[in-house]
Amino acid sequence: MNNSKIYTSILHFFKKDSAAGMMLLFATIAALIIANSPLNEFYEHLLELEFSIGFSSLIIEHSVHEWINDGLMAIFFLLVGLEIKRELKYGELSTFQSALLPVVAAMSGAAVPALIFWGFNGGTDFMNGWAIPMATDIAFVIGVLAVLGSRVPVWAKVFVTAVAVVDDLIAVLIIALFYTEQISMGALGIAGICLLVLLLFNFKGINKLTPYLLVGVIMWVAVLKSGIHATIAGVVLGFAIPATRGWSVDRLKEYAQEGFDLFKQAANENLPVTKEQALHHMDETVSHAQSPLHRLEHKLHNAVYFVIMPLFAFANAGVIFEPEMMGQAFASTLTWGIALGLLFGKQVGIFGATWLLTKLGFSELAPNRETWKVVYGVALLSGIGFTMALFIANLSFADATLLEFSKVGILLGSLVSGVLGYYVLSLKSHFGGKTQQSFDVPEQGDVKAAE
Repeated sequence: MNNSKIYTSILHFFKKDSAAGMMLLFATIAALIIANSPLNEFYEHLLELEFSIGFSSLIIEHSVHEWINDGLMAIFFLLVGLEIKRELKYGELSTFQSALLPVVAAMSGAAVPALIFWGFNGGTDFMNGWAIPMATDIAFVIGVLAVLGSRVPVWAKVFVTAVAVVDDLIAVLIIALFYTEQISMGALGIAGICLLVLLLFNFKGINKLTPYLLVGVIMWVAVLKSGIHATIAGVVLGFAIPATRGWSVDRLKEYAQEGFDLFKQAANENLPVTKEQALHHMDETVSHAQSPLHRLEHKLHNAVYFVIMPLFAFANAGVIFEPEMMGQAFASTLTWGIALGLLFGKQVGIFGATWLLTKLGFSELAPNRETWKVVYGVALLSGIGFTMALFIANLSFADATLLEFSKVGILLGSLVSGVLGYYVLSLKSHFGGKTQQSFDVPEQGDVKAAE
């Protein structure tokens, strides 16, 4: 295979809806292989390397592992904030009627896993990990759905995406409220000033991304120093990015016509207009045709799903399968509280809430066998907790042993949920209009990992 064919194959892979989930899977497998090989010492040494940025009076010093979890993941949470705001403004959460089912399903799908965890660990030292099994990893879920293709109806993909957006919002609120260290009021005050500046930018109608991002960096540093987890700054910044374009349709048409005229002038060698000027003008037209939120979401998507999330998985999923440790893990209620919370809590919570709302007439889903099979399969897939679950596990436990037990529970619950969900959804019958689609694809964006 020549270089051009290899390049084409790589591009084709990254355009697949399943690519983000596959990258996460590859990174996880690589971490597990390296952690259980002679390279483990180098792996751990690499993650613990320290480096710092800043000035003599303000230095931020972290290990590579901490930079990934506190720094790069702040960008992940920025994208989460953008996606939540987009869904609230334009998508399935924009009206009460369309939001009711995914919101209730997500809340139930978060509460039941936490209750299962509490049932196993109530009154123990493990209770700080109660939020670990509440999360859903949408990249993995969308990856599985993409592999299934037409065997899963479009409404199910939109439904699970809306549920995952609410799930992310719940996780963000939990991190902010329950995983906060001692607060520095001075640093928090600076973060508050940054937020006011961002709101002022909104009020003034500033549509350039650069001012928002510069203030966002300052806010990230302030939040990092305040004791609140730094990733919250990413979510707040995401909510502060304007979701409406600054120009009206008439102005866009006028400006686009000017660009077209510049192209015609550039073809005339006697005129001073160049093709570069005309192209720049058209780039400006395209830029103003989208809101800052959509522009930034588009720019961040590939970096987050193909770089940041796989790096996070590689840095955090390296469980050492030592017989003694694994024996202790499988004997621990911490491991089983997480694994069974993901496996049973998600399916009971999401499927149960969807069934109840449909029976009460609050859903337009057709209550037939095919609908319930798809809902059950999607609920099973939602037990793939992975990225957010690992993130919360790192916040929950400083003890390395407890963190390893948590990882075993996350991997076990996610793996079994994914395999069972795939199996259920692969048992395809003919949808052919039998299932009423109560979810329309949002006008302003597609499912999270398929944009």
